[in-house]
Amino acid sequence: MGTVSAVRMETFLAVARQGSIRRAAAQLHITEAAASAAVAHIEKQLGAKLIAKSGRGITLTEAGRVYAEYCRSILGLMKEAQAAVRRAETGRLRIGVVATAGEYVLLRLLASFRDRYPDIEVGLSIHPRDLLFIELQHHETDLVIAGRPPRDAGLVVRAKRPSRLVVVGSPGRCRDPLRTTWLLRGQGSGTLETTLALLDRLQARPPTLTLGTHGAVLAAAREGLGVTLIHSDAVENDLAERTLELLAVEGTPLDRPWHAVTTRTPTPAARLFLGHIMDPDAVGSRAFQPCPTLPHDTR
Repeated sequence: MGTVSAVRMETFLAVARQGSIRRAAAQLHITEAAASAAVAHIEKQLGAKLIAKSGRGITLTEAGRVYAEYCRSILGLMKEAQAAVRRAETGRLRIGVVATAGEYVLLRLLASFRDRYPDIEVGLSIHPRDLLFIELQHHETDLVIAGRPPRDAGLVVRAKRPSRLVVVGSPGRCRDPLRTTWLLRGQGSGTLETTLALLDRLQARPPTLTLGTHGAVLAAAREGLGVTLIHSDAVENDLAERTLELLAVEGTPLDRPWHAVTTRTPTPAARLFLGHIMDPDAVGSRAFQPCPTLPHDTR
């Protein structure tokens, strides 16, 4: 069996993600014939059918889904290997972050990091926690700042920073939080899971309103549409300006620290960033605290 080039793998992944040879070709700026030929070449090399027609598009076979996962990891590792052999100070750093941490934790840290290491190329992706950790497992991201990673994911928590989840609402409008509408984020959010677990533990069944994004939830809470469970980092200004108030709910506040997470082999640039965010002289009181790491550590 021959080898499959990275270019063909990238073409196959584009087809898999787009669900269409035509759209994948347009995304990659190649002809449809070239995209189709790349997939056909891989199928011939593997001796397996990877795609099948589905309406006007295509769908992955079971073999195609398995192969796509391997392609993601292989291509991610290739990019990681290229970054690893460069000098850390002139390399590339891909950071994944959940929306709340991105807006209220990472930006200040990132600004001082860029001042300190101006030649490092930084890429930033903002996604729900679950998706971020999948990207990290596939080496598509170098470092993630989010809640706790899933167990048995082969990921390592390198540092933590304290944070609490609190319940907030518009001042004077929420006499009984457990009978008020609860504003929720979308699927894949760690805060959503924690909110539902809290309500279940309290045996409360209040009305809910799913708004999806962090910004929409906060805006709705300010307008008095309901209450929400949220990281204290995100509401410091609102509490100070009295546009939101803390609400007493049994079981809260909850300690939910931010985690800086990598694979077991972090890139040089990721190591530099970890060192920076754990340096109080560089980032002040917002510094992360180092975590002792053990084999297969996924805390």
